[in-house]
Amino acid sequence: MADHPGEDATRMVQALSGGDASAASCLMPLVYDELRSLAAGYLARESRQATIQPTMLVHEAYLKMVDQNRVVWADRRHFMAVAATQMRRILIDHARARRAVKRGGGLERVTLSGIADESGDVDLVELDEVLTRLAETDAGLYRIVELRFFTGMTMEEVAGVLSVSVPTVERHWRLARAWLTSALRGPAGPSG
Repeated sequence: MADHPGEDATRMVQALSGGDASAASCLMPLVYDELRSLAAGYLARESRQATIQPTMLVHEAYLKMVDQNRVVWADRRHFMAVAATQMRRILIDHARARRAVKRGGGLERVTLSGIADESGDVDLVELDEVLTRLAETDAGLYRIVELRFFTGMTMEEVAGVLSVSVPTVERHWRLARAWLTSALRGPAGPSG
């Protein structure tokens, strides 16, 4: 009987974590479409000035992930969460490089419809700085934002990854969104 593709991916992720280098080539076809969709989502939130294509983002993130030593992924969802973080870091690096070249002009923009109640544009580097502050302030809230916004996981999937209840994830998601909205609006914004 054929296994579910997610189960196959989980086996390959675990084999890769166990040091089986050949698992990397078997894993890519199993997760490529999901990684490509994730990359396309990231790039859709970024401005049209982006110089990286989804395929390039997938490959760059994938290569960085499978080249790491001593990384242990629990399953496919954990691997995808790490992939999302890796893609975000790559995009931040690209945005910073473009910003440095342009000396402050042409800031990269992303929409926050997945975080804020009101849709709006935010500088990608500023968003990264705010997320870094959130991670320092409350790592649990940051992790929920990372999983919900950057990987597109459902509340149930986030609860599973974090081993908490769905109502806890929902409550923390609301708190994280309010915190981010306030932080991105600055001192003139609402106090939380």
